[in-house]
Amino acid sequence: MARIKDVIFGILEPGGKDSKYFDPFIMTLIVLNVLAVTLETVQWIYLPYKHVFHAFDIFSVAVFTIEYALRIWTCTLDLRYRHPVSGRIRFALTPFAIIDLVAILPFYLPLLIPDMRFVRVVRLFRIFRILKMARYSDSVNTFINVFRSKREDLTITFFAVVVLLMVASSLMYEAEYNAQPDKFSSIPAAMWWGIVTLATVGYGDLYPITPMGKLIGSIVVVLGIALFALPTGIFASGFVEEMEKKKSPRLLCPHCGRYYDETPEEACVAVEIEDNIIKMRQ
Repeated sequence: MARIKDVIFGILEPGGKDSKYFDPFIMTLIVLNVLAVTLETVQWIYLPYKHVFHAFDIFSVAVFTIEYALRIWTCTLDLRYRHPVSGRIRFALTPFAIIDLVAILPFYLPLLIPDMRFVRVVRLFRIFRILKMARYSDSVNTFINVFRSKREDLTITFFAVVVLLMVASSLMYEAEYNAQPDKFSSIPAAMWWGIVTLATVGYGDLYPITPMGKLIGSIVVVLGIALFALPTGIFASGFVEEMEKKKSPRLLCPHCGRYYDETPEEACVAVEIEDNIIKMRQ
């Protein structure tokens, strides 16, 4: 049983020793699920093949459910979750485990809440299965790493956008309320104008007609272009830094056959300690 558990753990872990076939299979299944959810909204495609879509959904949920259960079972081989009870609970609360649960939960919810209107909404929740790709896709992981490394800069930029939005909406409310009380009826109502103006979208449903309002709007448009360019530059620099990290060569240890970032001796010692602990538990 311990040997089977170790093999399953190697298959399920992305980049593991036995996962070269499982990873592409799951990735393909996720993409097909997203495609199926999209095509189900096209009635002339969905209605004639309704049974096919339903059968594919059952197959996908079965695969994802078995995968989730096996991950919960084998997670104790990871030293971080080695305790059979508390370790599994901590693993189940990790972001990836929650995403795995969200991927299968919409299928079972209609069984608990038999409301046909609710089923229609839950069906769209299946689109969240695409989040599972973060575990297997290097591109998605790169984006997550960039976001983590630049989160402080992005937080500052977001705070600046919120401050500018509040100031611009308040000023526009004061300038336009008397002229357009039906459109700029309150500061929250003016915030819709502020959002579309800062984003340089300008839907045209709200716009200033007073001289002061036009002056404020012109300033906000210019500031919005400059302010929304900041996150683009932050993400661009983050991607450049991440690409530079990936270009730095990772060496292969001649003793244990694993890649390492430190010296070979330190890598081997870490590997030996981990392997010895697993063998002792078995």
